[in-house]
Amino acid sequence: MAFDAEWAALRKESAQRVDMRLNGVDDGAGGRSSSGKADLAVNQDNLGAIGHEAYGLHTRLSKEGDHARPSTFDAATALTNGNFSSGSALLKVHDRWNTHLRTLLDSCAQISNHLDYSKSAHAKDDAQIVGDLLAVSKLNEYLK
Repeated sequence: MAFDAEWAALRKESAQRVDMRLNGVDDGAGGRSSSGKADLAVNQDNLGAIGHEAYGLHTRLSKEGDHARPSTFDAATALTNGNFSSGSALLKVHDRWNTHLRTLLDSCAQISNHLDYSKSAHAKDDAQIVGDLLAVSKLNEYLK
């Protein structure tokens, strides 16, 4: 099979397996709306609020999400040392909780940092555009 034919077949197959699209709305009949109207908008205030909430969640989770860890570990150790099989199971719960907590903390930090970066980058772009427009408007004064 030639590359172009294989590539076309793979594209067609992958298009049939797509369950979600972010650039459209379900038209109610199982199809996609083709109105062309954007249904997703975001502004700087929204980005800032989401980033702030992610930072707040990270702060709270880093303090409150770790309360039970030391006592859970101690209990797992004591049960294991007492030849209880539930000690190893409790240790697995302890380890799983730590793994998930770290993943959630990393995700919150990544969201907060990314949105802070996006907000800052867009502010710089806006300032540059305003500066560019100001230069153009100064030129227009000379042309009048």
